[in-house]
Amino acid sequence: MRSPARVRPARVNGSTERHLEPIEYAKLDQAEDRMWWFAAAHANLLILYRRLGERPLPPKPILDAGCGTGGLLAKITAEFPGRYAVGLEADRAACARAAEKSGHPVCNGSVNELPFAEEAFAAIFSADVLCHRNVDERAALAQFRRCLTHGGRLVLNLPAYRWMLSRHDAAVNNVRRYTRREVAWLLVAARFRVVYLSYWNTLLFPLMVITRKLLPGRRDAASDVSVYPEPVEALCRIVTGIERALLSRGLRLPFGGSVIAIAVKEPPAEVTYA
Repeated sequence: MRSPARVRPARVNGSTERHLEPIEYAKLDQAEDRMWWFAAAHANLLILYRRLGERPLPPKPILDAGCGTGGLLAKITAEFPGRYAVGLEADRAACARAAEKSGHPVCNGSVNELPFAEEAFAAIFSADVLCHRNVDERAALAQFRRCLTHGGRLVLNLPAYRWMLSRHDAAVNNVRRYTRREVAWLLVAARFRVVYLSYWNTLLFPLMVITRKLLPGRRDAASDVSVYPEPVEALCRIVTGIERALLSRGLRLPFGGSVIAIAVKEPPAEVTYA
């Protein structure tokens, strides 16, 4: 296995940009290990990678690009204990927290210009990052391709539907939401082969529409990130668990609050739309 020193950045982006405001990083840190949405999103990404992403590849590390305060990175390290993992995050304070939470190194930098060597990683996870105000989605995808080994897997989660932009998105600096077709177009344009693409958070989506688009908005600009009362958390985990069972069997859900994608880096001549 490639040693940690081989994947440390040649240079660290010293930008002070951040994807979230400090209060939202604090909420993320508190909620991502306990809130149903993070539990479902992280489990979906890991299960689909297990099913569709793992193939015989060089024993290179896994990158969590835009790892926030480290919740997904910690789960990646627990899921693949024999694999070296590293995180990247734009906010310095979040980097420190993610490294503490995951027990793995986290680099301060931007997905727009990854500070890693070419073909450094066997897989790159990126959860709700391309949608952010400070991210150039096309530049980031080009960087993901550059840093993946041939045959390496890109695992994405993104918020769905531009018409669903709301006060929550404003609070977390989301400026884009996506349809499944738009995600497919971006991936193919970046010379990836799409292996799997689906919506999720389908069964709870009507409630999401009601709370974000139909009910009166709160006066503050806070996000929806919070741990709900225990009965609500339990119900949401049951519902998203049913969806996960369907996704794990390769089914594609017709709509939902998020889009999940698995794509492969292949030589240009082999790239096709799947």
